Amino acid sequence: MATENLTIEQRNVDTASFDVKDRILTVPMLDKNISAYLYDLFMGHEVGHALYTPLDGLIRAHEEKLPKSITNVIEDSRIERKIKSKYPGIRASFIRAYKELIEKDFFGTKDLDLNELNFIDRVNLFTKGGPSQGIVFNDDETYLLNRIETTETYDDVIEVTRLVMDYMKHQEE
Repeated sequence: MATENLTIEQRNVDTASFDVKDRILTVPMLDKNISAYLYDLFMGHEVGHALYTPLDGLIRAHEEKLPKSITNVIEDSRIERKIKSKYPGIRASFIRAYKELIEKDFFGTKDLDLNELNFIDRVNLFTKGGPSQGIVFNDDETYLLNRIETTETYDDVIEVTRLVMDYMKHQEE
């Protein structure tokens, strides 16, 4: 899927990740009980980073002191859309796997009112789990969500990160 020789390592970690610089895809120690959907999600998501997350973009975001927590949510949305477009057959696995993760309380939101979470956390859950979670966005947030869901390049990710930062700062005040 990645169209290159990546190093894939299984380690005792909580979630999959991709080292853009050293080209290492790390996945949790998978047991025989993991669903095929979760495996597809973990691999597809990280291969999305391998294909579409540019190292120079990550460096620029770091130099500009953009919060990784916000940038990563926006970038995850972008790369997942791109990987599902490149490999349309993986879409069903993503839907089923995120449903499974939500049911297993992977995101730690079981007893929470999702609409009480901050904006970027609601975006993260919405872009992964879809509208069936009942997450509500006001008009300003809907505008930002649309911007997030239409990012094409990493430059777009940086631009939208700035907009989200400004919005969230304004909300705190």
